[in-house]
Amino acid sequence: MKVLIIGGTGLISAGIVTHLIARGAEVSMYNRGARERTVPSEVALIQGDRNQGDAFAAEFRGRRYDAVIDMICFTPEQAEATVRTFGGRCEHLLFCSTVCTYGVKVPPQVLIDERFPQEPISGYGRGKVACEGIFRRAHDRGDFKATILRPSHTYGPGGALIDQLEFDACSWDRIERGLPVIVADGGMGLWQSTHRDDCGQLFAYAALNPATYGEDYNATRDEVLTWRDYYEQVGRALGKPVQLVTLSADRIVALDPQRFGLLKEITRFHGAYTSAKAKRDVPEFRCVIGLTEGAAETFADVRRRGAWRKGASDAMYQRLVDDALAVDPPA
Repeated sequence: MKVLIIGGTGLISAGIVTHLIARGAEVSMYNRGARERTVPSEVALIQGDRNQGDAFAAEFRGRRYDAVIDMICFTPEQAEATVRTFGGRCEHLLFCSTVCTYGVKVPPQVLIDERFPQEPISGYGRGKVACEGIFRRAHDRGDFKATILRPSHTYGPGGALIDQLEFDACSWDRIERGLPVIVADGGMGLWQSTHRDDCGQLFAYAALNPATYGEDYNATRDEVLTWRDYYEQVGRALGKPVQLVTLSADRIVALDPQRFGLLKEITRFHGAYTSAKAKRDVPEFRCVIGLTEGAAETFADVRRRGAWRKGASDAMYQRLVDDALAVDPPA
């Protein structure tokens, strides 16, 4: 199997490459070559910028692939360029979308499947919905077989571990130091986190699987946590108890909407999904890496890269903690 990954150096891509190589695939990736190369040496790198449309198309004019996996497509223009470049030149196109396409009207008692209405509130989610439509139409025209995959929060070596408030969290350093950390709105919102290797397994084994042609799939671990559960399990990875204090999401976002954009648009809302359809059609897809184990692996990599974020001197975060303690002092 000859596979091209557009992108290839991100979190999920690392998991995809691992499982494609286990399948015996011949793997190439196309990107700008700007990130540290951490993929196996047998993966071929084709250097270029997918946003340079003519050069992008010219690079692949004489090439054919069994499967193309587009990991860095966010706009309709990029999706149209992918269709022009690979229509008739690959059997199967797999598109990395997102559960953010479902929006935020998620009841707390419901696990969202692929039939849930797509009403995204962010530009990111709206862009992905538009791309999905372009790839579906290409599938219906017979340009290639298309499959849409929607990950939720994916983590692992190569990136930071989010908390409920922000992407590059200072809370993990605070937990290590025995300091309180913030959870929004009581911490009872629902959340799912999937290790990059488990998520990548679905992409790798969906490739050239006829059952996936024309279908869309959630790509999430089954375990649904509250944010209180999430902090507790990550705290175990640090070997420390977690002192949680709570403050309203509105108060946190109002202090700095840009810094706490993750909370504003995503994590203040329920995010609980079912991947039963994916497990039915891709039986190799099984999530086996728990959050505590995966967090420990991620933290070890963050420290190796010298990217550990200090938290004790973060004045804005401490201000929020002080506000929370003033409202609800500990017993």
